[in-house]
Amino acid sequence: MMLRLLILGLNFHPEPTGIGKYTGELAACLAGQGHQVRVITTPPYYPHWRVQAGYRSWQYHQENWQGVRVFRCPLWVPHKPSGIKRILHLLSFALSSFPVLLGQCSWRPNLILCIAPAFMNAPFALFTARLSGAKAWLHLQDFELDAAANLGLLPAGHLMAKFTGWVERGLLKRFDRISTISNRMLARLAQKGIAPEKTFLFPNWVDTGLIFPLPAHRKPLKKELRIPYDKIIVLYAGNMGHKQGLENVIETARHLQSQAKIHFVLCGDGALRSDLESRAEGLPNVQFLPLQPPEKLNGLLNIADIHLLPQRADAADLVMPSKLSGMLASGKPVIATANPGTEIAEIVGQLGVVTPPGNALALAEAIRGLANDPERRRSLGQKGLAWVIANGSKEKVLNDYFEYMKNNIEQ
Repeated sequence: MMLRLLILGLNFHPEPTGIGKYTGELAACLAGQGHQVRVITTPPYYPHWRVQAGYRSWQYHQENWQGVRVFRCPLWVPHKPSGIKRILHLLSFALSSFPVLLGQCSWRPNLILCIAPAFMNAPFALFTARLSGAKAWLHLQDFELDAAANLGLLPAGHLMAKFTGWVERGLLKRFDRISTISNRMLARLAQKGIAPEKTFLFPNWVDTGLIFPLPAHRKPLKKELRIPYDKIIVLYAGNMGHKQGLENVIETARHLQSQAKIHFVLCGDGALRSDLESRAEGLPNVQFLPLQPPEKLNGLLNIADIHLLPQRADAADLVMPSKLSGMLASGKPVIATANPGTEIAEIVGQLGVVTPPGNALALAEAIRGLANDPERRRSLGQKGLAWVIANGSKEKVLNDYFEYMKNNIEQ
């Protein structure tokens, strides 16, 4: 059965990391199966928070990519996103995309899939689905409103927080199906009153044909990026924002200055990068790298002897970091910061090391322990690789999703 599928989401290819990467791969796979796929999105801007060359932030634009018809809508991109600026940023896309969304009614899509963030698009997706006779599905990459409250961007207990929570629950109940990326997030949907039969698990994945362990002698990126060969490399690669608690990593590096063989590499971009660089000034064991292109990702992940997955305590069960799968696929051990009982702690606790969020001394001790135990690093790396092949490979995750879609699209 060939379907007409419309995807609405803030982020899309060619953004190299995060939600844009996954939405792009999903759309391309659906088109590759013979479905008609259209995507309404923005000019690529993440994670640098500036629109990529070749695109304009205030211009409507159409393009075709891997059999997918892509509609790009205007977006306001703040240079330093925070608080009200983030709200205006999301609102700009919700408003600019609505006319394009309505214009797809004549195409008669079978399914409208709304990707959140941004949840602001959800009411427009629902309205258009009802108008066109399409099924309305929502995929939650994180709980934006909960995260905003926990991170202090939306005051918890405030009248506005209560109102937005009420609106959120009302919208969620009106979608035909809701997916999300972790079991704890499914449980949170149940807490918000969503019937379990309407929800399903759709985790982020990793292409184990592109991310895989490299032999020790095949690490040309170390030389290219001037990363010392004689050090134990502790790598963080990803977005540098509020949720990660990366200031704790800088403090950990300060505690380990006397350990000459341990070297920290922080690779990526984001709203807090300049602040982190200021905090790390004068630390000889900390090195910052720019975001690397996708074709260098496997080489980057393989420079690590130890991967770091830091998360603030108040965000740890509101998101399931997509970068974890890539870390595990590289065959290197992972240290995560998470409280007991969170899903991050449950997964990494079986495959790596978990320390309390915000505790730089505990993180330093965990790093020191792994740095001095190469056999444990090897063993944990192999366990993680086996786990991700069994549970998080691109082939398995997408095949499961397509099977669910086939069985539920007509219900």
